[in-house]
Amino acid sequence: MQLVRQKEHKALHGRRSSAGPLGGRAGVAAAALLVAALGTACGSSKDSGAPAPAKSGKGAEAPGAAGAAGTYAEKQKAARLAVVAAAKKWKLDKPPLVAPPAPEEKPEITTRDGFEVDGHDELPPVFTTVPTEDKVVFLTIDDGAEKDPEFLRMMQELKIPYTAFVSDYLIRDNYPYFKAMQAAGVTLNNHTLNHRYMPALSYEKQREEICGQQDTIQKTFGKRPTLFRPPYGNYNEDTLRAAKSCGIKAVPLWNAEGFPNRMDYREWDRDLHPGDIILTHFRGSEDWKGTMPDMIRHVMKTVTDKGYAVARLEDYL
Repeated sequence: MQLVRQKEHKALHGRRSSAGPLGGRAGVAAAALLVAALGTACGSSKDSGAPAPAKSGKGAEAPGAAGAAGTYAEKQKAARLAVVAAAKKWKLDKPPLVAPPAPEEKPEITTRDGFEVDGHDELPPVFTTVPTEDKVVFLTIDDGAEKDPEFLRMMQELKIPYTAFVSDYLIRDNYPYFKAMQAAGVTLNNHTLNHRYMPALSYEKQREEICGQQDTIQKTFGKRPTLFRPPYGNYNEDTLRAAKSCGIKAVPLWNAEGFPNRMDYREWDRDLHPGDIILTHFRGSEDWKGTMPDMIRHVMKTVTDKGYAVARLEDYL
């Protein structure tokens, strides 16, 4: 059986996995999300001296089209100003860059060279970068140990998209926190029930971990995931066969990892590339020299200084 081992953070995950559900965090309340509502004014006036609108002919504009375009532009401007103000509030050096529209035609996702297992042509692709020429990266956050209300507010106000890969044993003490996250547009994906080292388990046990988390997410959050990330990035053929049997379509890993005080990179050039997936974790000051907002500040400084925008991973898959 082929074993694919990826970069492992034994100190953090090993301690979490052996401890079971975190004590002392059950009382953390779900964050109240700040939703900025941009008002729209729709009015009409009766001006008997105004000329009648053109009914046909080249260049004729439908009644109200110019006004609608103006209203849309005003909304976009107001939304951008709100993000600029939020960047100052959250002490970002620069506001996040705006990602381009989602591609109409999704890129073809294939398994990265060297990450294959036997029979991989019939199994979900494993990848670290999405093939795109857009200068975008994708932010993904794993496990669910830290439940920081400030993080939820920060991400909502800054309009930074991200994808979560959650393990049930870490989130079950505070499902409302992750329901608030989901309500803000975040997709909750599969990171197994108990965050175990998958290649050490039988096929049946791996399937219990993956399918069990599929069922739990569907029951608790109303949507069955299609993306799966194995704990520690480690998997074998059984892992991918089990994932496919549970309805998983793709296995995104990562090409860079973010912390409050540094970035780690998989590639030799220690840099970001278009379509790179960034990994980070739901962690706090107990594990890091900083908070989740500190981590976001550092990651966004790196991303923005290099000229990248953060896009929504699901828009490209």
